[in-house]
Amino acid sequence: MNGFTHSLHEDIALSLSTLLNICPPPFIFIYDPEAPKITSSAVRSVLSTLSDTASTSKHPVKLTYAFVNAVSCFTPRLFYDTVLNAVACWQPSWEDGSANWSGADREGQRWNENLDTFLHGLMAVHSQLESEAGGPSPQSTRKGKGKAKEAPLGIQQKCRLVLFVERAERLKENLPDLLVPLTRLAELARVDVVTILLSHVRWEDLRPPLGASPEPYYMDVPALSKQATLDILASSFPSSPTPPDSSLVDADTYNLSLRPLYIHFIATLYSICSPFTDDPHELAYIAAAFWPGFVKPVLDEHRRKVQEFRLHRATRMNGNHRGEDDEDVEIPDSEDERMDDAPLEEPELGPPTEDTRIRLIRLFTPSFTTALEALYPRLTSAAAWVRMHAAPANILALPPGQASSAMPVLSIASEDTGEGLGDLPRLAKFVLVAAFLASTNPPKSDIRMFGRGPDERTKRRRRKGGSPRKVKPGTTGGSVKIPQRLLGPTTFPLDRLLAILGVLLEEHDVEMRPPAPQYSLPGEYTDMEISRVALYAEIMELASMRLLLRTSPPDKLDMAPTFKCGISYEVALRLSRDVGVMLNDLMWDPV
Repeated sequence: MNGFTHSLHEDIALSLSTLLNICPPPFIFIYDPEAPKITSSAVRSVLSTLSDTASTSKHPVKLTYAFVNAVSCFTPRLFYDTVLNAVACWQPSWEDGSANWSGADREGQRWNENLDTFLHGLMAVHSQLESEAGGPSPQSTRKGKGKAKEAPLGIQQKCRLVLFVERAERLKENLPDLLVPLTRLAELARVDVVTILLSHVRWEDLRPPLGASPEPYYMDVPALSKQATLDILASSFPSSPTPPDSSLVDADTYNLSLRPLYIHFIATLYSICSPFTDDPHELAYIAAAFWPGFVKPVLDEHRRKVQEFRLHRATRMNGNHRGEDDEDVEIPDSEDERMDDAPLEEPELGPPTEDTRIRLIRLFTPSFTTALEALYPRLTSAAAWVRMHAAPANILALPPGQASSAMPVLSIASEDTGEGLGDLPRLAKFVLVAAFLASTNPPKSDIRMFGRGPDERTKRRRRKGGSPRKVKPGTTGGSVKIPQRLLGPTTFPLDRLLAILGVLLEEHDVEMRPPAPQYSLPGEYTDMEISRVALYAEIMELASMRLLLRTSPPDKLDMAPTFKCGISYEVALRLSRDVGVMLNDLMWDPV
C-alpha cells in the first residue's frame, strides 16, 4: 500500500483481498465519488500483492490481472488488446513490429476482431497460464492428451484472471455494447475471471436496461472527512529534501524542518478550495505548484541570516589576526559587543515563528483562489505556475503594508488576458473577432448589425425615450434575459464566419492593404481575400490551437463545417483593439 492512501481505502483493500482469496464474485462494482484515483491505487496494490504472493508460495490459485482505463481504451480493439497483452504479460516492441499477443502456437492469430474472438483469446491465455503454472489444461483434456505435468511442489495451481476497469462511467459513452459482456465475462468466457469496475458514478446510472446485467457485489468507499484529506495531503510531503526538478524548485523547499509550516499551508489551502473540489489529487497538484512560492520568503530570510553570520565570522577572524601595525587600531565597543553576541555556529533552517507564519498566510491568501481557477481546470501547468509566480525577494523584511502592495498581481492564465496572442497575424486576429461575434450574436441580427453602414448601426442602438413600462401589482414583469456572452459560445457555420469577416475587413482593413489597381469594384478586393486558400488554412490553424473549436466531424465532407469561438470576451476585446474594431458596437448585447 502506497503512502497516498487513508484507512478508509485500506479497509476497502482488505475486503477486496479477502474476497479474491476466498470466494470472489464474478462482478464487483466499486463506487467512490470523492477520490477514485486513490481507490485505484489501493486496488492496484492489492492485486500486485496477491499476484506476488501466489507466485512465491504454495497457493492453490495463481492470480493474473489487467488494468484498463476506459478513457484511453475508447475502441473495442484497444480494449481487447490491452486486456490480453496485460494478462499474458506481453509487451509489444518496435523491433517485432509492435505485434500483440497471439499465443505460443498461434503465430499471427488476432483476438481483437470482435467479442467472440476476444472471449476465445481469454480462454487461450487462461489455458496457457495454467499450463505454465502446472495446472490442468482444458484444451489438452478435450484433445485426449491426458493430464498436464504436475507442479514442482505437487500442487496443481489454477489460474484466476482479474480485469480491473477504472473510469468505468466512460464505458457507457464510448463502449456501450461492451458493458453487458463485461459484467457477464465469467459466464461467457467460461473461465475463472473477475471483473472489477471503479467509477465515481453509481451503478444505477450505468446499469444497462431490461436487466441485461447481473447485480454486482457493491463496495462503496465512504466520503473523506476534512482531517482524512489533510492527512493524505500531509503524506505527499516528500521525505527527501531534494526536489524532483532542482532547476524550478529551490533545494530547501521540501526541507523536513518546514513540514510544520506545510501542515498549516495545506489547512489554509483546503479551507479555500474545498467548496470547489476536495479531491486529494487535485489539491496536491495545486499545493505542489503553490508551495515553492509560498515558502520562498522563508528561504530568503534564512539566507539573509546566513550571510550576516558569515560576515560577522569574517570580521571576527580579521580582528583576531591583526598585525603588529594594527595594535593601535581600536574597535568600537559596540562592534566588540556585536561580535561577542554573534552565534558560534551557522544558523540552520528551521520552522518560521508564529508571527512569520501569520504574515505569510495573510500575504498569500488572495492568491489561493487565482491558483485554483488556473490549475484546477488545467489552464496552466504546475511548472509554468512555479516559473511565472514567485514572491519578491526579502519580502518579509518590508513593513506589512508595503509587503502586501509588493506582491505580484497574479493572472489566471495567459489565454484569459490575451498574452501570447499579440504575435498572431493580422488576418488571424480578424478571424477570431469575427468568430466571437458569430458565437455571441444571434443569427437573425446579422443583417441589422452588418448589413448597413457603421453610422446607421450606431443609430440602431439608440432607443427612443419614454416612461418605463408599467407592471401590474403582484406580477414579476417577465423573466430576465441572460446575455449570450455569459451563457457561452454558440455554434456557427463557416459561411457565416466568412460573411462577418468580409464586413470587418471591408470597413477596418482598407487602409492597411497594399495597392491593387486591378480591383476597381467596391468589395472586390475583400471577396478575393476571403476566398483564398490561405484564409482557410488560417482557420484550420486556429482550430488546431483550440482558439476555434470545430463542432462538426472532420470526416463528413458533405456537411458544412461548424465552429465555436474558443476565446473569452477579454481576449476578443484586446484583439479587436489591435485591429481597430469597436467590439461593443457590433455586439447584440453589449457590455
